[in-house]
Amino acid sequence: MPVMSPVLNQSGPTEFFFRVLTTVPEFQALLFLLFLLLYLMILCGNTAIIWVVCTHSSLRTPMYFFLCNLAFVEISYTTVVVPLMLSNIWGAPKPIPLAGCGAQMFFFLTLGGADCFLLAIMAYDRYVAICHPLHYTLIMTQKLCAQMVACAVGLALVLSLQLTSLIFTLPFCGHRREINHFLCDVPPVLRLACADIRVHQAVLYVVGILVLTVPFLLICVSYVFIASAILRIRSSEGRRRAFSTCSSHLTVVLLQYGFCAVVYLRPQSTSSVDEDRQFALVYTFVTPLLNPLIYTLRNKDVKGALKKAISSKAASENN
Repeated sequence: MPVMSPVLNQSGPTEFFFRVLTTVPEFQALLFLLFLLLYLMILCGNTAIIWVVCTHSSLRTPMYFFLCNLAFVEISYTTVVVPLMLSNIWGAPKPIPLAGCGAQMFFFLTLGGADCFLLAIMAYDRYVAICHPLHYTLIMTQKLCAQMVACAVGLALVLSLQLTSLIFTLPFCGHRREINHFLCDVPPVLRLACADIRVHQAVLYVVGILVLTVPFLLICVSYVFIASAILRIRSSEGRRRAFSTCSSHLTVVLLQYGFCAVVYLRPQSTSSVDEDRQFALVYTFVTPLLNPLIYTLRNKDVKGALKKAISSKAASENN
């Protein structure tokens, strides 16, 4: 009598479980409060950017249009991950069905890819503003900006759909599958497969190159031209303002691309599950939190609009 594989010899629906971060109740409560606080700060900070840009006509420029879209993507990106993560920290681990795991991976990859593409588009916007200031309004039209955002989201959606569909055609061993992570990310899910995953890893590297390497190289090329143009500015104040604007964007770029590249582009044999989980915390919490902080604290226009909005609201409440 032939022996059936563990994939075929299973009953009931397929479920995944996330490995708990800690089993100590005191640490569970501490982590729950910490991640909840970070999540609320991400929501408030990015929502504030969207509100300020949408309500102040002085900020309706391509730069702030892209920043507004980036803030929306950051909110969606963390919302796909954090609520489920918090529910698993507090109390017993809760299962996630196969379809739910696939949906989380798809949206996580789509929004993460859109985030990377938007950062590249913002670098191009800064290149045009600094290197071709006289033609900026002619080049960066409202139609072109909308088309670039739509292309960024569309390309991220197509790539993530292909990768997610390919991964979830794999057989997974056993009925109860424990993911050593806090989300259904590609590397930890691939580790649970009961088949040859070399093709899937190759596709992951190709997608990683398209989403991470190519945009990062375009950003680097843009900033070579930007740096050259800034150095030609005679006014020291003009150079300072240009460098300030670009350094904010570069800080977010280096964090986002750096940690994502370590997780998705290094060989599977040299990767550590615990390291991947730690790096994932950076681009799940730190980058979305730094985005509003960097762009508000280092941007006079946004700070001025926020102060004006807060003061006008306070004055209306007093009256």
